[in-house]
Amino acid sequence: MSFLESLGDGWSIYLWLIVGAGIIVVSLFGIRWAWQNEQFDEDIKYLVFTESDQDKMTPDEYKHSRQVLAAQMASRDRHLEMQAESRRPPT
Repeated sequence: MSFLESLGDGWSIYLWLIVGAGIIVVSLFGIRWAWQNEQFDEDIKYLVFTESDQDKMTPDEYKHSRQVLAAQMASRDRHLEMQAESRRPPT
């Protein structure tokens, strides 16, 4: 405790600046991760609909929801394939 008392007035602002910079850096890494993992997709809302919801949507919306689902499944398969390849032992 004597170390903190010996610092004098105004030292805490530097601590807050370091903490704030850390928060910004972590946020940027989170945004970078989200971008690389296809998290910024406006059409993701269509994935909650199933074929039984067809009567609640217009024909265009339903067609679009099925296209989004097909694209998402293809992306999932691609990511699972890449993950399996990375776990395979080298030959």
